[in-house]
Amino acid sequence: MPELPEVETIRRDLIRDVKGKKVKDVEILNPRVIKEPSPSEFKRRIKGSSFRDFLRRAKVLAIKLSSGDYLVVHLRMTGQLVYSAKKEEKARVIFDLSGGKYLSFNDQRLFAELRLVRDWQKMKFVKGLGPEPLEKSFTAGKFGDILKNKKTKIKPLLMDQTFIAGIGNLYAQEALFQAGISPGRAANKLNDAEVKKLYTAIQKVLHDAIRYHGSSVDEYVNGRGEKGEYHLRLKVYGREGKPCSRCKSKIKKVSMGGRGTCFCPKCQK
Repeated sequence: MPELPEVETIRRDLIRDVKGKKVKDVEILNPRVIKEPSPSEFKRRIKGSSFRDFLRRAKVLAIKLSSGDYLVVHLRMTGQLVYSAKKEEKARVIFDLSGGKYLSFNDQRLFAELRLVRDWQKMKFVKGLGPEPLEKSFTAGKFGDILKNKKTKIKPLLMDQTFIAGIGNLYAQEALFQAGISPGRAANKLNDAEVKKLYTAIQKVLHDAIRYHGSSVDEYVNGRGEKGEYHLRLKVYGREGKPCSRCKSKIKKVSMGGRGTCFCPKCQK
């Protein structure tokens, strides 16, 4: 599933390539991906509008239109948003833009969602999100404060979008490895030094992943249809049975919170 770095990469790509473009037409190839309003109203309200701005909250992209509406995109498992000179084969909705190119909303498995709303920040899902980990207001001290009363295991907690917004299975595993913390540790049992290490690791992993345009471990591509490169730098995710890059012990995999979790049993305590 695209996480914060992937959605942020797409946001930046679209600002560069699509901002200011006018939507000449909207081709709806599968209406199931449009959750609100009706497909006919969705098309009517978007056609003729221009893309004014591209915003992100956690794993959600909100595109501000000149009409005042927001096109809210949730990519979920296999969604893609690709700007190109041709219509994508996997497209479910295609936006025909000024300049002769297209913005294709692709989703092979039909898990992704499109919504057209007047105020995206009032959406129930968005209102329930926790703090953004890369915002300046999210300090190591604040991180420590919200961990104090959390008895749950640290790895599932990092994936809880009401706790911190944007971190999923992949980057939770990578941050915990960077910090040398076992994914099964109780959050409130981390000492001050460990909290600081984990905070720093989260910042580094997310910034590095954005720098390398995300991780293409599944269907993810950036806003131009290109694969990211951060998956080539992963230390534990998807590396069960392979040697740890630090100590050469075998990476172990367990199920935690219903998700596969890889870690080094020697480096992570």
